[in-house]
Amino acid sequence: MMKTDRALQQVLEWGRSLTAFADEHAVEAVRGGHYILQRIQASLRDTSARTGRDPHDETLIVAFYCELALLFWLDDCNDLSLISPEQLAAVEQALGQGVPCALPGFEGCAVLRASLDALAYDPRDYAQLLDDTRRYCAALRAGHAQAAGAERWSYAEYLHNGIDSIAYANVFCCLSLLWGLDMATLRTRPAFAQVRRLISAIGRLQNDLHGHDKDRSGGEADNAAILLLQRYPAMPVMEFLNDELAGHTRMLHRVMAEERFPAPWGPLIEAMAAIRAQYYQTSTRRYRNDAAGRGQRPPA
Repeated sequence: MMKTDRALQQVLEWGRSLTAFADEHAVEAVRGGHYILQRIQASLRDTSARTGRDPHDETLIVAFYCELALLFWLDDCNDLSLISPEQLAAVEQALGQGVPCALPGFEGCAVLRASLDALAYDPRDYAQLLDDTRRYCAALRAGHAQAAGAERWSYAEYLHNGIDSIAYANVFCCLSLLWGLDMATLRTRPAFAQVRRLISAIGRLQNDLHGHDKDRSGGEADNAAILLLQRYPAMPVMEFLNDELAGHTRMLHRVMAEERFPAPWGPLIEAMAAIRAQYYQTSTRRYRNDAAGRGQRPPA
């Protein structure tokens, strides 16, 4: 696979055309993307005979890493107000429609969308990626607004929104777009839709459980544990959320055992289910819970 240091330099170079893009966004994208690609490498080799897409193709790998970096950047643009609301609205419009941003300082948005459009093995994946991006941006806005508002969501409302704000839909769609994983056909299968929803819920709960201490110390309210404690101070919140996580995981395993999805979807879903231990725990900054990792997400 492509050397991570070379990939990182290319993602950083692309990111320089985005206002407030930080080194952290590229670093975490390459680390997380490398973890995912490593876990599905053997399966991608199996599909390459059909698609002609090389798992080691550096153009495809960097494009995937750039999409992940974009997601991290958008998350921080919402949470940390890295750019103005007017700039963020223009960026969201551009990314969701696949057109250049109306404001200067965000040329990387159009560059990445044009690249993914050109690289798409199946054009339906590119259209879906735009739709997934619109839903991701809307979920980030909604989560930020409710966390800052006087009226708190119920747990069900929070988790429903959190399934989109975890951005797994973008991750899966981008992988399918680049390596021809036939996601457009799989979307028609109810079991696949169920798997996508379950793994996204698992990702949301893993993220919130792992980041609870850091979010609480940083004053972040868009977290399931914090929301539940605000509503029900005496509730054993961590036990409840860990039970929820275990239940969603059991349901996911049952569906995966009953259904046969083509490569590399089995290993990919397994990789995403294991990401809390394999990626969050080793993240150099973003997912650190210790004192050294707190409060170290600078805007630029």
